[in-house]
Amino acid sequence: MTTKPRLKTTPKRPISITAVVDCVGMLASQSTHGHLYLYDTNKAGGSADFGTEELRTKVKAGDQLLWNVLALECEAFVAIDGIVIDPEVCEPVRQVYPGTDVAYWTGTVKKDATSPVPYRIRFRLGTQAEPITTTASPVLVGQAT
Repeated sequence: MTTKPRLKTTPKRPISITAVVDCVGMLASQSTHGHLYLYDTNKAGGSADFGTEELRTKVKAGDQLLWNVLALECEAFVAIDGIVIDPEVCEPVRQVYPGTDVAYWTGTVKKDATSPVPYRIRFRLGTQAEPITTTASPVLVGQAT
């Protein structure tokens, strides 16, 4: 009796999108402009404009996205309050790491983007009641754009 060799498939890792925030600068100016640096883990897949507020993350249908945030100043508080994007493309959901109060956002790309899909990120900073939203838009771009 012969058996087929099993192909080992490793689950595809999500594309992590990290926002590095200059909290002091953002609070002082009440703007993300010049105080937000976005990066993702898909440079080899074609993402571009790293370290800017206009990150271009290359995605395709089925890709898992994971958004997280880091404060440039270690003693400052910053969190993602929301991600506003076309719900036909992706619906981000807030998650919390088990046993902590550390939050992150995840979403699955529902369809291939035929044109760039802009989105906005709302940030909570310090003790400020109102979130600060990105002024320039990062985008999700499809394979053909």
